Amino acid sequence: MSLRLEEIDWQPTPMGEISLRRRRHPVSGDDVYEVKLGDEFLMSSLFTTGEIALAELALAKLPDTGLDVAVGGLGLGYTAQAALDDPRVRSLTVIDALAEVIDWHQRHLVPLGARLTSDDRCRLVHGDFFALAADPRGLDPEEPGRRFHAILLDVDHSPRHVLHPRHASLYQPAGLRALAAHLHPGGVFALWSNDPPDDLFTSALTEVFARAAAHVVVFDNPLQGGTSTNTVYLAGKAPNTP
Repeated sequence: MSLRLEEIDWQPTPMGEISLRRRRHPVSGDDVYEVKLGDEFLMSSLFTTGEIALAELALAKLPDTGLDVAVGGLGLGYTAQAALDDPRVRSLTVIDALAEVIDWHQRHLVPLGARLTSDDRCRLVHGDFFALAADPRGLDPEEPGRRFHAILLDVDHSPRHVLHPRHASLYQPAGLRALAAHLHPGGVFALWSNDPPDDLFTSALTEVFARAAAHVVVFDNPLQGGTSTNTVYLAGKAPNTP
């Protein structure tokens, strides 16, 4: 049995101090993994429904063919693993700004680390997703100009509550147009948000994409009792759009 609370790793980063903790759930006795950036909780293995839905909802919009998928934000790996669980996915490129988070997976310090790093379809890339999305060369440093069938993003708390001010421009029409250029015609952009649906952001999506909608994901919240929600935004590029 694990300790009641254990700090597995702590590292200073350009974005602040990041830590990986494991605590024992007081009721189930299961291990719960948590990531904190400074004093902010970024993610917990207790709440993964939204991260998994991000991949499942996006991929459900795509045809039955070999899919190339990019994920912005590795975290604990639940979005990445949900994508790999879809047999249509032939390649997965996961981009994270923090080398320390990638290292946790490579050292198998987190529950999904061994699965992700042993899957030949999956490549973990240390990079700034937001800078790459704005760059015409695209999201894959090894293959400039590469396009994807789906781009999934889970980094900021929401389009309005970002972890760094430089992220904010991606959620404006100009930033979304730059990102859409890295999608194949008919491709899908999906975004996780901790906030309720935001009509202004949905409107920004509709300026760029052929279709856009916000999906509310409901999940059990044993800490507060009852249920909580996340939002997954889905935006589809027109099939005939270059």
